[in-house]
Amino acid sequence: MSEEKEMSFLGHVGELRSHLVRSIIAIVVGGIIVGFNINWIMDHIFFGPTSNDFPTFKIINHFSREFTGQDSIILPDTFKIQQKQLFQQFNVMMAVSIFGGIILAFPYIIWEIWRFISPALMPNEKKNSLLYINAIWILFLAGVLTGYFLILPLAINFGLLFTVSENIVQLFDLSDYTTLFLQVVLGMGLVFLFPIIVYILTAIGILTPTFLKTYRRHAIVLIMVVAAIITPADVLSMLAAAFPLLLLYEFSIFISKYVFNKQEKEKSRELTKSSNS
Repeated sequence: MSEEKEMSFLGHVGELRSHLVRSIIAIVVGGIIVGFNINWIMDHIFFGPTSNDFPTFKIINHFSREFTGQDSIILPDTFKIQQKQLFQQFNVMMAVSIFGGIILAFPYIIWEIWRFISPALMPNEKKNSLLYINAIWILFLAGVLTGYFLILPLAINFGLLFTVSENIVQLFDLSDYTTLFLQVVLGMGLVFLFPIIVYILTAIGILTPTFLKTYRRHAIVLIMVVAAIITPADVLSMLAAAFPLLLLYEFSIFISKYVFNKQEKEKSRELTKSSNS
């Protein structure tokens, strides 16, 4: 009996390893695709938010011209970044390739996770879990897009235009810009998974919608702290990050309420069946 349990455990470990290997291969393939297009990606995506032609700046200036008659955001014509270390460009290229590989492979990674856990689920649970598994990568990509098109451009705009003296020459370091890019984009992607965490914690009985409503004010303070960590020091970027996070918190309360009410209905049905029997 113990040998069967041990074989079962080892079988699960082997199955998990297979899913992890396939996920890593998917990331590598995605990274290779990004690597072969690295010049275009660096110029148009990585450094995209530093150009006046970036969609976010176009939209802001469009509404600015409607109300004030002039553009509110005008970035410098050139955005030059200095390289301080010999292999700095290569390291940044690898970081961008790996990050891009993760983004491209993320839906497949989530699918591999679902394939691993699905054999242990009941048919009804398997049907519902497929919906939530899809919600994970959708929320993650929504967070990545929010960070890229909303938070990052505002942070770059503030960094470029904020000056305290004409004697200060702005020299931007490649590693600092890369850190800012990954911090904002990846950070927002991860934070957008908060509703999934709330769903899991509510399903296992740790969280309740009443708890989330009661401590809403505390959550707002925590959200502002998280927004300050994800974004640079400027207030505008922090508020731009905090607003979608506040909406996510309210959405999480709705999710928690839905799961909690569903569990209460199932409990009442079980009580009714047991009393009738």
